[in-house]
Amino acid sequence: MTPTQRSFKRKLIGAWALSLFLMFVVFGFGAVKIFAQDALPDTEQTAHANAGKHTDPDIVKFAFLAAAIAVGVGAIGGGAAVGYVGAAAMGAIGEKPELAIRALLFVGLAEGIAIYGLIIAIMILGKV
Repeated sequence: MTPTQRSFKRKLIGAWALSLFLMFVVFGFGAVKIFAQDALPDTEQTAHANAGKHTDPDIVKFAFLAAAIAVGVGAIGGGAAVGYVGAAAMGAIGEKPELAIRALLFVGLAEGIAIYGLIIAIMILGKV
């Protein structure tokens, strides 16, 4: 690998890290806004009418945005993990077929990352 390719690879990894950080910041603001709304005192009538649901459009907007980011980042991370682990697993199975169960177990664990993002999204949307 030439020094130019290494430099480009480092810049690409840095750009991915920065974009993931920014996505988590937006997700964090959405979650903070939702939970801060819970802390506000309600009157007894509105507390029974709303039953923990939020009607402020800004809160709902950030909740949907946070849920979408959670699922999106989880799916991207899960896809990348399955790609790398799956390729290594197929190579290992090609050399030693008795490693098939162990290798596919790691592929299944990598898929769990996407499930975590989906669970977080469901938890966020359950608050709205």
